[in-house]
Amino acid sequence: MTVDISDIISNEDRDRTVEVCLELEHITSRLGEFPVVEKEAFPLRIANLGNKRLRIEGVTSLVIHIPCDRCLTEVATQFPIEIFKEMDLEKLAAGDSEEQESTSYMIGKELDVDQLIFGEILVSWPMKVLCREDCAGICKRCGANLNLAPCQCQKTEPDPRMAAIQDIFNQFKEV
Repeated sequence: MTVDISDIISNEDRDRTVEVCLELEHITSRLGEFPVVEKEAFPLRIANLGNKRLRIEGVTSLVIHIPCDRCLTEVATQFPIEIFKEMDLEKLAAGDSEEQESTSYMIGKELDVDQLIFGEILVSWPMKVLCREDCAGICKRCGANLNLAPCQCQKTEPDPRMAAIQDIFNQFKEV
């Protein structure tokens, strides 16, 4: 969703609160594509502070399904998002590359709310997602979800450094 903010930019000490709703259906990053399952409309306050400074404020929350790092079960992960951005419009207009990189959500005199929220989600992305604290994961051999039932695979994996000794024991095994 884009919001036209040309009237706010052109008038000092002007602010406006806009009810916005995300249009994002999926979050796509180099980690994969994750569905957004819950989102809500929220008020976004945009204010011209004078001296070519702009402030954007808002609070929202959304839920994204992320696979568990151990068993790959979908986990509904809540993202509380607090937006508090201040930008220098003079640097942005002058083509300051650092300012343009940090404000990729500004396209001319329009504010791309989806891009703004996307950046906030990436910053708050969890390092590890687990379906539960004691998640057993999946079997390395058969791929069974060990949270649902134990698999029938051999549980012990011999140390490859001990393979020669294992062969000796197998030679002298009684029948």
